[in-house]
Amino acid sequence: MDQIAPPFPEEYDIEVCPLEGTVEARHGDIVLASSSAARVMYETRLPPAVYFPRGDVTVDLQEAPEHRTFCPFKGTATYWDLEVAGETIVNGAWSYQKALPEAEDIEGYIGFMPSALTSLECKGPKIAPREDGNISGPLIDWLMRGAWQCGSPEELTRALGQRLNAQGVVVSRIGILIWSLHPLIVGKNYTWERATGEVVSRTPSYDLLENPVYTNSPFRHVANGLGGVRQNLTVEDAEFKFPIIDELRAEGATDYVAMPLPFSDGRYNVMTLACDHPAGFTTANLGLVFECATVISRFYEVFTLKENASALLGTYLGKRTGARVLGGEIRRGDGDEIDAAVLMCDLRHSSKWEGELERPVYLDLLNRFFELTTDIVNAHDGEVLKLIGDAILAIFPAGGDASTACCQAVASAREIAETIGDVPIAETGQVADCAIGVAFGNVTYGNVGSGERLDFTVIGSAANIAARLGDLGKQLGHQVVTTREVAAATPDGLVSVGAYELRNVTGKTEAFAPTGGEGEPSGAGAG
Repeated sequence: MDQIAPPFPEEYDIEVCPLEGTVEARHGDIVLASSSAARVMYETRLPPAVYFPRGDVTVDLQEAPEHRTFCPFKGTATYWDLEVAGETIVNGAWSYQKALPEAEDIEGYIGFMPSALTSLECKGPKIAPREDGNISGPLIDWLMRGAWQCGSPEELTRALGQRLNAQGVVVSRIGILIWSLHPLIVGKNYTWERATGEVVSRTPSYDLLENPVYTNSPFRHVANGLGGVRQNLTVEDAEFKFPIIDELRAEGATDYVAMPLPFSDGRYNVMTLACDHPAGFTTANLGLVFECATVISRFYEVFTLKENASALLGTYLGKRTGARVLGGEIRRGDGDEIDAAVLMCDLRHSSKWEGELERPVYLDLLNRFFELTTDIVNAHDGEVLKLIGDAILAIFPAGGDASTACCQAVASAREIAETIGDVPIAETGQVADCAIGVAFGNVTYGNVGSGERLDFTVIGSAANIAARLGDLGKQLGHQVVTTREVAAATPDGLVSVGAYELRNVTGKTEAFAPTGGEGEPSGAGAG
């Protein structure tokens, strides 16, 4: 028979009970302790813990003074190493030498860690676990103790649906709309359905704001600060004429509510709930949800802040670099020395166009140039690290494979040179042109700057040489110019165009450029 465990309390609780009969703790075949005066502690949501009088422990205990833990209910735990058959089990046992009042019945008693305790034998009644329960109801208990463990908004949404139903709030569908801080994505939309148990995620663009799917929806109504929406779906004469109401009614929903999820910055995000219980939501159901809405909102806000930070860093620094900064490389000097191919691409005649074109037209030209070059670099596994005026600085980390990095950089350069003519210069009848330099070498990839204003960049001769080769290409009439090392790593199509003195570069640098149809260097015109 099992020992009778105390019922689950209505509040957080600790209770210590004596155990009848002899209880033995074992590590394999070795008896660690044997006692007829053992005690079991029941603590809210924790498995029962058995404690033995110190005098009934049958193995050597060596105090581990460097290890202590603190419990706000029981006090400071002292740990012991166990000597068992020539084996030392580090921190294998613990004891509260000066227990707090709530735990005074186990003061000085010894408990064994799972690393030491492989079996527990009770000669009297078996130890019964306390029935599981909650203090404040499934939803609030989860929000207080478990929601923080959700690793994604999708997991949070799925768990929210499950917990609401466990609480008795019959929810058949949940919709969440969270606004983003992203240049391309207006927000994130998560939809959970009880029938499938799955969450569908969507990332609509800014076109959504003009789409009837949004403009004639509860999402827009709530997001604009017009308050919540409640609609009984069992009546035809609906107060609100949103298309989603008819869709949900056709799926068997009986009640619908949309409510704000306010963020700390004042924005209104939106949560919608659909119910398929014949009687719809009760006042107690919705009251519970409304009471918890601001707490639920904070969990989504944490995810959103992290996603926004990642999106902004990726937008302004690039995905690789943004991930490194978000990962903690935020101090001056943080970074690595890496081997990389460095590409510098400059929009030619930019000063001329800036002077002749209207500012909006010129900015459109720059944006088209940056979009074309960035897309090509990304497609070849590189990263645009910086936009410098009318130029881009891109890197292709070698990661132990210098040849591949050089080939990726040259392939990017050649594709940019081949497609730059697709960018028209407004109504002039002319098209854009560029000058590209590519070099390879060891660079410092990390933070430089002042204590409070940093720049994550690459520092090294390869970056300087790439910029100078781009300038040389303008003089020689070549769109793409590389170093000998880069040319040697490229399978074909690069030939020497001579050795030149480059500004701030020691000695002469032999330059290479793609060949034309007859094997001669191809020119883009002197510039």
